[in-house]
Amino acid sequence: MTVAVEARTAAEHQTFLAFDFGLKRTGVATGNRLTRSATGRGTLHAEGDARFALVDQRIQEWQPDALVVGVPFHPDGAPHENTLRAQKFARQLRGRFGLPVFEVDERYTTTEAKASGARDADEAAACIILEQYLRSLP
Repeated sequence: MTVAVEARTAAEHQTFLAFDFGLKRTGVATGNRLTRSATGRGTLHAEGDARFALVDQRIQEWQPDALVVGVPFHPDGAPHENTLRAQKFARQLRGRFGLPVFEVDERYTTTEAKASGARDADEAAACIILEQYLRSLP
């Protein structure tokens, strides 16, 4: 196998762990670049350091190549309080775990998850966020 083919194969198998950040609940999903699909992995019911301990468990379990965080905005694209909180969460993930972290505009993902009848709207929103990101990849 040539180096270029090996690099392309590695990129195709790149895996991601995604988060729909919330103050008390954070939805989680996994997915990969090859299938460009996501699978819900539950919702973390924790805040602060307890949340990061649970994130660490998920990272150890799934061994992702990168993380994806949904960042909410107002309908007109303006940031709000939760925008800043989600961006801070993304920065903390980078600092604590040393993995690449990609931010995705997550406007309406929870609404979409609820409209689809999801039992766990946070987990379903994390899937939507990750699939949005995966669709944006070349």
